[in-house]
Amino acid sequence: MVCGGFTCSKNALCSLNVVYMLVGLLLIGVAAWGKGFGLVSSIHIIGGVIAVGVFLLLIAIVGLIGAIHHHQVMLFFYMVILFIVFLFQFGVSCSCLAMNRGQQVALLNSTWGIMLNDTKTDLESQLNCCGLLNTTDSRQTFEADVENCRAPCKKEDRCQSCGDKMLNHATEALKILGGVGLFFSFSEILGVWLAVRYRNQKDPRANPSAFL
Repeated sequence: MVCGGFTCSKNALCSLNVVYMLVGLLLIGVAAWGKGFGLVSSIHIIGGVIAVGVFLLLIAIVGLIGAIHHHQVMLFFYMVILFIVFLFQFGVSCSCLAMNRGQQVALLNSTWGIMLNDTKTDLESQLNCCGLLNTTDSRQTFEADVENCRAPCKKEDRCQSCGDKMLNHATEALKILGGVGLFFSFSEILGVWLAVRYRNQKDPRANPSAFL
């Protein structure tokens, strides 16, 4: 059977969903590992990563079952959900690649403002820094964060602000995140294309007079 036929489309779609399942399991495993080793104690971060992993795993299972059984309804919902995920991920990836330094500072400030104290403490300990940015507008918050900081550098009284540390590597990190996100977004549009193509193909082993 030449590639592009029913069997090839089925195998390609199954393989793609197996990869999605592995990525979902990897996300769940990494979150559990980080929690188990005490790298991150915030239940919101752990829960968020696990939720993404479970969602990806469920979508991959739906796509895999739909591909194996050539199930029209499951394949339809699979490709619709995957297309919505593609649009969201493509937009976020492009935003990461196009973000300038001023937007990075604004994003850091807004993200830091909604973090729990436990999450801030974890981050400060991992990066060995205290507080976010020591600016005029946020000096009171910065001093409170430094007071609660438990980073090793505080004992030596020469801590750098976490904001300065993150901004030094933010552009490179955003390029990596944007590039990886863009790559996976195109893998998702490939999955949508394969699902559409596969749904419209007739199983050569099925009854020729059966309704597709």
